[in-house]
Amino acid sequence: MLIRLIYASRTKNLGPMDVKDILQRSQRNNQKLGVTGALCLSNGIFLQCLEGHRTVVNTLYHRIVLDSRHTDPAILDFEEIVQRQFSVWSMGLVSSTADNQTLFLKYATGPQFDPYSLSAPALRAFFTELQGNTRWLT
Repeated sequence: MLIRLIYASRTKNLGPMDVKDILQRSQRNNQKLGVTGALCLSNGIFLQCLEGHRTVVNTLYHRIVLDSRHTDPAILDFEEIVQRQFSVWSMGLVSSTADNQTLFLKYATGPQFDPYSLSAPALRAFFTELQGNTRWLT
């Protein structure tokens, strides 16, 4: 069964090189596992979408939860899917920058983007719009 899991977690003092390392490791490991997805970073919060076989994604999420770089992990959406949205990437990354701040704020429920406060349909729409309208680091 193919599933999509979206979760958020807060980061602990990560610098640009830490984020680059996370992206590179995710790309390498996810490709081996058959996992695709996207990673967003905004206001010290990771928002990640993982796609793949239910057992593999579940195991990967539990490994992420144990990673000391993440705090307050929360599953925000979990659904069975027919096809992948991010089939081209083992992991893509987008950060909230001046170039795409308008898109992040479009889905914000307050003055700053906070994925913890978004509904599952809003999160799905956010990732769909991000996919086609921002510059991703891959």
